[in-house]
Amino acid sequence: MNQPTERYNSDSWELQRAITPKLIGVLLIIVLFISWSARNTEMDRATLENIEAVGAILGLGDSKVVSGATGFIRKAFPFVLESRTDTRRLDDFDPANLPIFTHLETVAEREYDLMTDSYTEIQTQYLVHPFGYLIRVLWKMWETVEMALWGTIFSIMISLPLGILSARNYTPNKAVYTGARGLLGFHRSMPELILALFFVLMYGFGPIAGIFALAMHTSGVLGKFFADEIENAPPGPQEALRSGGAGRLKVLRFAVFPQVLPQYMAYVQYVFERNIRTASVLGIVGAGGIGMELKGRWDLFDYSHVATILLVIFITVMLLEFLSQRLRSSAM
Repeated sequence: MNQPTERYNSDSWELQRAITPKLIGVLLIIVLFISWSARNTEMDRATLENIEAVGAILGLGDSKVVSGATGFIRKAFPFVLESRTDTRRLDDFDPANLPIFTHLETVAEREYDLMTDSYTEIQTQYLVHPFGYLIRVLWKMWETVEMALWGTIFSIMISLPLGILSARNYTPNKAVYTGARGLLGFHRSMPELILALFFVLMYGFGPIAGIFALAMHTSGVLGKFFADEIENAPPGPQEALRSGGAGRLKVLRFAVFPQVLPQYMAYVQYVFERNIRTASVLGIVGAGGIGMELKGRWDLFDYSHVATILLVIFITVMLLEFLSQRLRSSAM
């Protein structure tokens, strides 16, 4: 049996056009919006200053961007490791009984006398600890890690029940679901720095404000992740338990949590790392941690001390990343 031969008319062929008037209109609107936004956010000025910076690096003119960066770098090195304390400020100071690893250093300093319009040279004695400032920064960094730890613990305590109530398949009713989801959304929408300012007003300066700020914000993030994982859990084991007469709590305990727990651990680990990085800057508004030391030194233009603080933060984050990778590798 002969098959019918299908004939095509080449005059009716039409290739799909890649560039259409609609596409040109959309691109034109995007270009106009980007141009307006660049002007509004001073990206045009940033572009000009970056071009000047490249020219200054090549020896063509000056640039305040390069001047600011080189000024900081020039004053930031060497790192400050030692601490120096004027012995006149120490109570019951005994030169014959110095603390371990310390020594005395006498420095000649000139002071200007307004009454006589002349300089007077005085001898000032300092108690020098070779690693005193480094120890202080490490202790502040440890306080920052503790803030992140407690912030993560409180965050789990808040987000776990809210996450269950925010899961469509386990919430008691729509009103509870909407309320729990709304509360998690509110927590997520509040930046940690704003929350830290608020809690500083309530609890005063110190790590308490930082811990509560971290806990409140990250509970919104963790709660959403927890709820989504419960909703996306494979339904087979849950239906099997329900068919045997198990209630919601038993299904959650024996069919849902065993499946979502590894992902929960990954989320908690991520939030803990994030809390350490965030806790490093909460001290800028007085919420404890190494940020308070950073803000104080920055205000005093002690850039060499600032460089020491930044180095410790960098090493801590890298160590944490290394430990996280090891834990993740051993868990897989």
